[in-house]
Amino acid sequence: MSLDFGPAEALSCRECGTRYPLGPSFACLECFGPLEAAYSFGDVTRASIESGPANIWRYRSLLPVPVDVATKPNMNPGWTKLVKAGNLGRELGIRSLYVKDDSGNPTHSFKDRVVAIAVEAARNFGFHTLSCSSTGNLAGAVTAAAARAGLDACVFIPAGLEQAKIAMARVFGGKIVGIEGTYDEVNRFCSELIGDPLGDKWGFVNVNLRPYYAEGSKTLAYEIAEQLGWRLPEQIVIPVASGSQLTKIDKGFKELIELGLVEDAPYKIYGAQALGCSPVSSAYKAGHDVVQPVKPDTIAKSLAIGNPADGPYVLDIARRTGGAVEDVTDAEIVAAIKLLASTEGIFAETAGGVTVGVLKKLVETGQLDPELETVVLNTGDGLKTLDVIADDAKPTAVIRPSLDAFRATV
Repeated sequence: MSLDFGPAEALSCRECGTRYPLGPSFACLECFGPLEAAYSFGDVTRASIESGPANIWRYRSLLPVPVDVATKPNMNPGWTKLVKAGNLGRELGIRSLYVKDDSGNPTHSFKDRVVAIAVEAARNFGFHTLSCSSTGNLAGAVTAAAARAGLDACVFIPAGLEQAKIAMARVFGGKIVGIEGTYDEVNRFCSELIGDPLGDKWGFVNVNLRPYYAEGSKTLAYEIAEQLGWRLPEQIVIPVASGSQLTKIDKGFKELIELGLVEDAPYKIYGAQALGCSPVSSAYKAGHDVVQPVKPDTIAKSLAIGNPADGPYVLDIARRTGGAVEDVTDAEIVAAIKLLASTEGIFAETAGGVTVGVLKKLVETGQLDPELETVVLNTGDGLKTLDVIADDAKPTAVIRPSLDAFRATV
């Protein structure tokens, strides 16, 4: 089988550095550390990137995908808006604030980015079925991408997931299997299925395709830098579920610096969690290097991973860059969703409520400098988590159809 992963030349263990041929592998045989794509980048310039399409394939020379990736059936996500959030900034006392709003992706979450890369890996390996363990958004992204690519799809979710996310995943025609248990139990089940004949020729995007899939999050870093005029933000607040998104954004920033595409300037990375599932935040505050698993209990179900695989790396990055990892309550999440909506017209799902709520808390506690240019991520659409604002699902007032009734109400 001839494999084409563009500039990617091997898989490398993040812990011990052992290198492996490109394949559907995700763990080092020497130390069981996670594998990630290693590259030999060619001549990458700002001009070559800017001449590309208005989606993540403008960065194909930095990703594990073939040169002709843009010609293949894919969801073509990315190039979402970086919103200058002056109203929210004034409300929070931040001089220069932006919202990277990834709700504009095809299935309305950042997961379209990572799945697009995984689809190309699945094609390379001759897989016929696309699968995943999911807290919701990934399920929809996988079934939609599989439909576009002409692949079968079967995804696994905790049975108690939000109905809107289940419906969105099912409408694309894939099979949706609910597992009685937490996301971590769903993920363990998928790992077992990979070794069973039932899972033969299945590409689990966040398990055996994870080294490729995770690279999709780097495109957030690339876009933010390019949309800021080819410079890095001085501070960025990122939601933490498995922790992969945060680690890959850091990797993307470092690659831009190494390639000379942006100035080598300091940046601070902050992780955001919900208090009801905050193992990384708890470890950060306690000064620990080890993340103790927890049982999730939060409305932010898209971040409800109690045993985050990249948790220790999140701690390293937050400390190395001078950032922090913080958490907020469910009530603060809902308040932050409403604050972002009422100031900037952006309706975030609960993960966005977590990042905006943590941003507010970081300012109030003095952990974030309000004078530095700051970016906060919104990774999904609030229409997926309408249940958390159900109390607002009624008119402000109900009146008779007359001006007198309206005057009395006003």
